[in-house]
Parts: sequence; C-alpha cells; structure tokens
Amino acid sequence: MSARSLTTRLIAIGGAAVLIGGLTACSSGDSGGSSGGKVEISYLIDNGPATAATAKPLIAAFEKANPDITVKLDTRPQGTDGDNLIKTQLSTGEMADVFNYNSGSLLQALNPDNTLVDLSDQSWAKDVDPQFTKVVSTSKGMYGAPFGTSFGGAIMYNKKVYEKLGLSVPTTWDEFIANSEKIKDAGDVAPIIQTYGDTWTSQLFVLADFANITAQQSDWASEYTDHKESYTKDPAFAGFDHLAEVEDKGLLNQDYASATQANGLKMLTEGTGAQYPMLTNAISTIQQDNPSKVDDIGAFAIPAQDASDTRLTIWEPNGLYVPKTTTGDKLSAAKKFIAFANSSEGCGIQNDTGTPGGPYVISTCSLPSSVPPMIGDLQKYLDEEKASPALEFLSPIKGPNLEKICIQVGSGISSAAVGAKQYDQDVVQQAQQLGIKDW
Repeated sequence: MSARSLTTRLIAIGGAAVLIGGLTACSSGDSGGSSGGKVEISYLIDNGPATAATAKPLIAAFEKANPDITVKLDTRPQGTDGDNLIKTQLSTGEMADVFNYNSGSLLQALNPDNTLVDLSDQSWAKDVDPQFTKVVSTSKGMYGAPFGTSFGGAIMYNKKVYEKLGLSVPTTWDEFIANSEKIKDAGDVAPIIQTYGDTWTSQLFVLADFANITAQQSDWASEYTDHKESYTKDPAFAGFDHLAEVEDKGLLNQDYASATQANGLKMLTEGTGAQYPMLTNAISTIQQDNPSKVDDIGAFAIPAQDASDTRLTIWEPNGLYVPKTTTGDKLSAAKKFIAFANSSEGCGIQNDTGTPGGPYVISTCSLPSSVPPMIGDLQKYLDEEKASPALEFLSPIKGPNLEKICIQVGSGISSAAVGAKQYDQDVVQQAQQLGIKDW
C-alpha cells in the first residue's frame, strides 16, 4: 500500500484530512544563523521505548551533519505526570530547547502564545498540511512542526486468537462483548487488555469512541465547546459506560491495575491477551520488540451500539516545539534540528526506526513501500468514509484528570454515571482558563 493511496482517502474525512503537499526538502541549515562555536541544545521526549529508538539515531545523524551542534536527550513520563512536568518547566523557564509533545487541546493548555516560539516563518511551514497547522496554531502564530504519523484510536487484536475461535471483526458493541465472552469462556486468554499502570492508556474507550459520537450528532464538538453538551448524556456517555461494563463482566486481564503498555503489547503479540484498546501508532513498538508478530495484529474501530454509526477516530501526529526561553545560538540550533527532523534524511530515519501507524503530514516523509497489514485495516474505514477526527482536534477543551477518572470507572471504584459527571466538572476550570464563553 502506498503513502499516496492511504493519504488520498484521508482527504475525504474533513477535519482529519491529511494532504501531503509539495514540500521542498529542508536542509539541516534551513533556519537561523550559525554559531561561532560549539552549541549544545536539549531535546525532551516521552519515555516510551519507540520514541527513544527514533530520537537517538536522529540526533546522531543531525550532529554528523552539524558538527558545531550537540543535542542532549532528556526524557519525561507519559500521561498526566508528563503533562504537568512540561507545564512546570515552561513556567519556571527550565524547558528543554526542543520538545516533542501533543498537538491539539493539550498544546493549547500550554498557553503557547506566551510560552512558545512562533515557527510560521520557517521554510517548511507553508507546506505542512493545513489540518495539522490548525492544531498547532493560535490566531497569533504556528508553534509546532509535525513529527511522526497520524494514527487511529482502535481495538488492536490478535488475528490468530480470532481465527482459532472462529470470531469475526465486530461492527456493534454487542458483537464486541459477545466476542469477548467467547474468548473468556475458552480460557487462558484475557479477552480485553487494560494497562492502568500507564495511566494515559485508560482513556481509549472514551476518546476513541468520539467518531461514533460524531456519526450520531455531527455538531457535538461545537455544542460541547459552547457548553451545550456533556458526557453525562448520550451519545457521549457510551465511552464511560463501556469502561464500566468490561470490568463488571470480568473481561479484563487480572493485572490490569498495574500492567503497563509494554506489558499489554506483549500480551497482545503473544496471544495471552486478545484485544487492546490502543492508539495504532503502538504498532511501532511491536515492530521493534516483536517484528515477527506484526502480521498477527489487526485493528478495528471501537464499535458503536448501531453498526451504521461505527467510525474510526483519527489523531494528528505530535509536534516539535521550542520554548521562548531558548534564544540566540541555541534558538538557531533548535530550528535547524526541527528542520532536519522534517528533511528527507530525517524522515528516512523515522521510517527506518519505527513502523508508521498512519500517513505522514509533510511531503518529505513518505510511508515505506511495505507497511503492516494493520494499516490496511484502517484503510477500509477511510475508503468507506467512516473515519473522523478526535475531539481534541475539534475542541480546545480536555480536562486534565480524564485518565484518573477513567481508571476509577474502569476499576469498578466509580460508576459510569459518576465518572462522566466528574469529567464534566473537570473540564470547567480549563475552559475558563482558556477564556471560552459560557463556561
């Protein structure tokens, strides 16, 4: 499957469209001035193994091309702890010179107009897909460069387990539960994997259900932003209800409370766990740790109650950002590093060290000629125009405590109704901080 065929289908899904433009290859010296001596900059990434697997060779290649610049690699936790660390470092002036972080609502929560460097004057900026530009920008500037691919939020599943038990990909929630109960009855295999040891992974049943919400109510995101919709009502309540149901029916792995994403992916590839609600860019970790198992993994959208409403939720890639505390020669070096990451050489390193979970959003980055079969599973939703963007790309509102609330619901500590109400309360402060009307 070519990058062109996959990307062409993304054009049809509106806000999640990824149009790979005609970017002229960025050279490593594309931005900023040169330093009179050796310059050291720092680069902050999350602590996921796949992230480091790309960052290290990228740095090595950049330093070889720019012998006057040294890049020091730092890591941060994932999830809420990592979000809070970034906010703290930005507020105290201790942020790394370049950092890799989410686009969309989590970026907006960083108050980018006051904390980040506007990159809209860079030579690559005008050629980035407009939909990505939107999710790293405000009315005052464009603050991020793309890094990595777009990807889906889905149920990744072990195809061999499905084949052994004669299961078909579900198109409704009831079919999904029926499949899960058959897996449970067969014994030895956890029907649904959850990994609350990495708190951020708890959110998938809620966040990846958003395309199904849009299918039922196309203006839900704008109504939510205007404080006219909430998670305590259908169709949005379904995500919390799903979290509670799978725990209540005993469909989870026994160690779900402490298991990490690495544990979950290991279970999935080994067939000791059958289904894992996860972002599809996790296929890159499987490629790194268990390359012989990549072909065993498929993916399907989180099913809606009605098959006609089942859609795939799409995420834009992360961005590379520079804090305003980076100045002078360090700023020039930071801009060079970002340009290099999006050059043909930088994109080649991304392909060589990871497995794309979807298409790139910049023309210097193309998918390799061979991609995992799972990407073909995503393609079907795109071909049928049954995909749409995650809420964070349509609304700036996302509460900081969603993952913790999801863990409480998904562990049976709180009911779905209580969790949904708590999350509706959680977003109020952020909406007010962003100055959104009617909050």
